[in-house]
Amino acid sequence: MNILITGGTGFVGKHLTKALHENGHHTYILTRSPENKQNSELATFIGYEHDPTTLPHINAVINLAGESLFGYWTKNKKQSILESRINITQSLVEMIKKMDNKPDVFISGSAVGYFGSSEDKIFTEATNEAGNDFLAEVALEWEAVANQAENQLGIRTVLLRFGVILGNEGAFPLMRLPVKLFAGGKIGTGEQWLSWIHIHDVVRLIQFCLNDPKIEGPVNATTPNPKRNKDFMRILASVMHRPYWLPVPSSMIHLLIGEMGQLVTKGQYVLPKKAQDHGFQFNYPHLKEAIGSIED
Repeated sequence: MNILITGGTGFVGKHLTKALHENGHHTYILTRSPENKQNSELATFIGYEHDPTTLPHINAVINLAGESLFGYWTKNKKQSILESRINITQSLVEMIKKMDNKPDVFISGSAVGYFGSSEDKIFTEATNEAGNDFLAEVALEWEAVANQAENQLGIRTVLLRFGVILGNEGAFPLMRLPVKLFAGGKIGTGEQWLSWIHIHDVVRLIQFCLNDPKIEGPVNATTPNPKRNKDFMRILASVMHRPYWLPVPSSMIHLLIGEMGQLVTKGQYVLPKKAQDHGFQFNYPHLKEAIGSIED
């Protein structure tokens, strides 16, 4: 297949393109500076201004791009987080509109932040009501733009709501650092849920959605076994053979990193019901094995 990807050089994108190439697919990776990238037999870098009518038939479009959530959430930073996702997704929809032969599927990233935070609710794809905080607002608007592909063009659209992705990039190295420095413990009350997924299962799930024409709409990219923060950190410390003893107050987190602190002081219990209903099998459904597979 020919697959058009945004965010192809990011954390998830690098792992995904590698897997797609191993399966013989050709990727067209959208980037702001294609002149600085080197094409290969299975990867072609193109700019956002590229005329889509000059491309071969694109079988699928995968949207993984967006401003990083990491950093102090100033007014400008929050605006950039939102607008980067909206603008890139809208650009993709406009490119698809210009294609003579439309792709079979549009897979667009989103996040479990869509649901807001709760310590007692269980969220699945059947949960229609979004939360009311900043991350929920971002996910809601992001998904609305992506849904134009289905509502206006009739293209099967999948909205992948990612949980915390475990791997050597992204949030996990930051979570692991205090444990590594013998200062690991629960964050805040420790009761907040953390819905997680291993990077290898992320890549497999994207390909699963790519190949199953029956999957559409929201898909929760999380394992079936969320953990409360206190349990997550305890297992992490155990796998790393480090003590679990030093709690970090929520007030300290917010003092250090401001509103972004809600990424670790709040959470949600999210289950991947749709993926499991369609027969997806996780390689890393349990946290201990998932953490143990990630090299330092």
